[in-house]
Amino acid sequence: MDSVSPPKGRLHPVSIAVRDIANIFAPMGFDVAYGPELEDDFHNFTALNLPPDHPARGMQDTFWIKDQKDAVLRTHTTSVSVRELEKLAREGGSVMRRIMPGKAFRNEATDATHEAQFYQVDGFAVGPTGSVTLAHLKSTLTHFYRAYLGNEVQIRFRPSFFGFTEPSVEVDVWFEAPGKEGRWLEMCGGGMFHPNVIRSAGLDPEKIGGFAFGGGIERLLMVKYGIPDVRLFYSGDIRFLYGFDEKIA
Repeated sequence: MDSVSPPKGRLHPVSIAVRDIANIFAPMGFDVAYGPELEDDFHNFTALNLPPDHPARGMQDTFWIKDQKDAVLRTHTTSVSVRELEKLAREGGSVMRRIMPGKAFRNEATDATHEAQFYQVDGFAVGPTGSVTLAHLKSTLTHFYRAYLGNEVQIRFRPSFFGFTEPSVEVDVWFEAPGKEGRWLEMCGGGMFHPNVIRSAGLDPEKIGGFAFGGGIERLLMVKYGIPDVRLFYSGDIRFLYGFDEKIA
């Protein structure tokens, strides 16, 4: 009796996106780094210049682990930035470029553009003070969004505030879901590393500086493919998976 080969599985669209994103950033000198999903308070909050009374530490935003003091499901992959900067400090280096894709968790209500668990890609570039600027951040992100979403993508940068960057910006792209009116969709936050973050990692902010950014991967896919609801990514409907091309850029 002839054996029958089982049908091949398919990559999840987020897995495809992570590979595509890494392939875009690699020629710009960015390596990929990973870190723990179960994080400690220092790397998730304190080292990122988020003080003890910051609202993000509250139960309304964060999943704290019962009976494990100081343990939290990371709220962003920015925590990996701190770990990589600590590595740079231990090695005595002054230049590093990284992207950090991975899962993050937020204790919030779900809707068409928000989920309690989601994937982020954070990134940073640091070097001797003055060698990495906000203009470099803008050009890096502009190149990325055009490479991933197409040269016709509409992008805007606007001032914002984040504890771990100063100055800070938010990046929006124009999003038109099928059958819905187009609107600006927040894709990414970033800016220049706050000196306190550089210092917390064991580096001297007088000598080392650079930019950082982070945004949701599902939102990138929503814009790229016109997906109206982020919850479809975790619906378990195999028809959704087969709607994506598995070719990697």
